Amino acid sequence: MMLVKTAFVVIIIAIASKIVTFFLGALSKRRRLEKALANFPGEPRHWLFGHLHLMNPGKTGLDKRVQWTNKYKYGYPYWLGPFHAYFECGHPETVKEILSTAEPKDDLIYGTVRLWLGDGLLLSTGAKWARNRKLLTPGFHFEILKPYAKIFNECSKVLVNKLSHLCERGSVEITHHASLVTLDSLMKCIFGLDIHCQTESKMDPYINSVSELSVLVIKRMYNVLHYNDFIYYNLTSDGRQSRRALESLHAYSNAVIRKRKSLLGTNQATNQVEGRKYVNFLDILLSVKDEYGQGLTHQEIKDEVDTFMFEGHDTTASGIAWCLYNLARNPEHQKVCQEEIDELFSRKGCTDLEWNDLANLTYLTMCIKESLRLTPAVPLITRITTRQIQLPDGRTLEKGLPIRINIYNLHHSSHVWDNPEVYDPSRFLPEKVNKRSPHAFIPFSAGPRNCIGQNFAMSELKIVVALLLHHFEFSVDGSKPAEPMSEIVLRAKHGLHLFLKKRQ
Repeated sequence: MMLVKTAFVVIIIAIASKIVTFFLGALSKRRRLEKALANFPGEPRHWLFGHLHLMNPGKTGLDKRVQWTNKYKYGYPYWLGPFHAYFECGHPETVKEILSTAEPKDDLIYGTVRLWLGDGLLLSTGAKWARNRKLLTPGFHFEILKPYAKIFNECSKVLVNKLSHLCERGSVEITHHASLVTLDSLMKCIFGLDIHCQTESKMDPYINSVSELSVLVIKRMYNVLHYNDFIYYNLTSDGRQSRRALESLHAYSNAVIRKRKSLLGTNQATNQVEGRKYVNFLDILLSVKDEYGQGLTHQEIKDEVDTFMFEGHDTTASGIAWCLYNLARNPEHQKVCQEEIDELFSRKGCTDLEWNDLANLTYLTMCIKESLRLTPAVPLITRITTRQIQLPDGRTLEKGLPIRINIYNLHHSSHVWDNPEVYDPSRFLPEKVNKRSPHAFIPFSAGPRNCIGQNFAMSELKIVVALLLHHFEFSVDGSKPAEPMSEIVLRAKHGLHLFLKKRQ
């Protein structure tokens, strides 16, 4: 009995010691952050909630942050509870200084997806990031991307056919269908697989896991207690659900990679769309070599596959859905786009878009960019400073300071844009773009760590939106208003509901 009591006391002391150590470390961190942010005025914070109680992910929270950006030009402190804080910025000059180097991602937010994405390009740092970025960049060369236009056409036609039947039943929630068309194309472009996810109700297990994790990651970000991996994965039902989804997703990735590697080894691997061969992303990952003749490990390949699936799915779907919504709200611009698209198809004598056709869709491109400005697919990104950074007004950001670059704020800032809430594609006329800072519009980030797949995403956006506009007129369902929600991607709280009318 004495041994049991002694053991119990030892355990209690150990737990108490860990709790005390945690709080002492947290208090020390808070003092460091307060000192680093002392020269930057901001809104008063609550002793426990920081600024979280003033925010919500919906339109009111988004508008409030834009107000703060307009009030504190170069940036302001933003506290998540009592121990975590960021310097949040939304001005081109501040953004330029931060994104000019390959500053690593902040682990507080991005850490919530680390078990999913591993150490792929999104999360890796230093020499590993530099090596793998160099190895993968040729995989996004125009010559590799050109054949993907056929895939985007093929997937878009499936969507057009499906919407032709659905539009007769009332308004359509377009985000869901945009998500499926991007999943369809990604599975073909990444794995060379056709899983018919747009037309079959039974979803592929990999897709189910991706969709499940996307929802769970977002939920996790709004509960500070869940940032701790031990608490989240062991003490919460969401964490246990995440772990099951991760096991399923990684088992799928591992199996497909091994099978593809075996096929490549026996020269049996081919990819074709409409009779033309193309190279899928997995084949590129399996074949690249650095200057020493070393390729990527199995784990590195899996991490990059999962990362590209994560980055290329919801983000592009968000871009497609919000673009259609913004054009539905602005029919005069929708009409000009349709005239441009119709004229191109008439000249070609067909309704397929080749890669080289995309350069001729100049007005549609301006409309897509204005939509990405007004409703950016990724509303914010984070970094950790690895050096002292001086701002234009002389103040400095200390080394080790977490930074939030609020892309939504930047794109809505009155310091940068005239009438920022107005949808105006003429902002992207060449003469206007040349007068603006290149860091005023960053839907795909900027600098060394910009989105490696931005040309892939833009070509898919153009083709999907062009084919839909060629076949349908879009108008907003006023009974179901859209409320933007700032999550990993910019979503609409209750979806984006549009009426579709078949064009003659």
